[in-house]
Amino acid sequence: MTEKPGKILFLFSDTGGGHRSAAEAIIEALGLECGQQVATEMVDIFRDYAPPPLRNMPELYPELVRIPELWRLGYRLSDGRQRTRLLQASAWPVVRRSIRTLVRQHPADLIVSVHPLANTPVLRALGSDRPSFITVVTDLATTHMFWYDRRVDLCIVPTRQAQRRAVSAGLSRVKVRVLGLPVADRFCQPPGDRQELKQRLGWPTDRLAVMLVGGGEGMGPLDPIARALAAAQLPITLVVVAGRNTALKNRLERRIWPIPVYVYGFVHAMPDFMGAADILLTKAGPGTISEALNAGLPMVLYSRLPGQEDGNISYVTEHGAGIWAPHPEQVVAAVQEWITFPAKLDKARQACLRLARPQAAREIACLLMDQIASRS
Repeated sequence: MTEKPGKILFLFSDTGGGHRSAAEAIIEALGLECGQQVATEMVDIFRDYAPPPLRNMPELYPELVRIPELWRLGYRLSDGRQRTRLLQASAWPVVRRSIRTLVRQHPADLIVSVHPLANTPVLRALGSDRPSFITVVTDLATTHMFWYDRRVDLCIVPTRQAQRRAVSAGLSRVKVRVLGLPVADRFCQPPGDRQELKQRLGWPTDRLAVMLVGGGEGMGPLDPIARALAAAQLPITLVVVAGRNTALKNRLERRIWPIPVYVYGFVHAMPDFMGAADILLTKAGPGTISEALNAGLPMVLYSRLPGQEDGNISYVTEHGAGIWAPHPEQVVAAVQEWITFPAKLDKARQACLRLARPQAAREIACLLMDQIASRS
């Protein structure tokens, strides 16, 4: 008789792209490492179960983060052990029925939360007779106290900074494991030959390739940064990935550039682009940073979401893997510095590889299977 496979329930929400991506990366790694030994299910805690108006959070989130100072204020006012407990206790009467329905409708052998607002209410709804519960933290360094609940069986964090935050939140150190941030397996392969990749993509091989990205939606100051780099007429190839922002893509394509410029929409071959690029210009999102580290790709960070992404900047810059440049002229100066002093660029590339954790998703997958086995 074939043994029934275990089931893992992943709790996430599309409030930012990193939560879904992390869950999908772990599920992919489970398939690669364990084949058909485990069943998985993903539930969006807001869209699928939250009462109104909370169920609209995935749609409201992009609008909320457009006002960064307001977001910073809300983040700081809610971040703290006592404040977090008070807010969670206040929210419980509102979400209690929905969360208990979630738990009842989705039985599992193991629950994995990749969203900070799922942990405490779901653990409260589960009670004492419950399956194992693991948190996978998807912020790199300045992690909100919402991430941490002392009742979890394990808390997986991406960095030592996040580990220290978890311990300061009251978690036992033995419950906190530093394994890195899980990203899709295609971003975890050894970087290929940069010149060969440039040739395959049709980029010049005699210039540094500087890639400017703004996430899947092509958000941020891509246009002014591109114009500033072009005006400086640096000896580079500029690669702009506009994502789903077709208006930006069309505008950039119509412009006459004094340097080689390649404009793309949404890119499916991003690992090849990262492997071919020499410098990445990006927002300080944890997923993109982790993917770039795996590719050995030095970064110039031009913006961040106040609060959870503040620490990403110090994490990258203090380890020598990139430069913080929040204005277009500073981006130009950062790129110019690496052009003028190629040894500095190579040093940053080596720093990226030292920080890289390409096995994170697979290590997390194996740990989840061990947790199921230990409870069977």
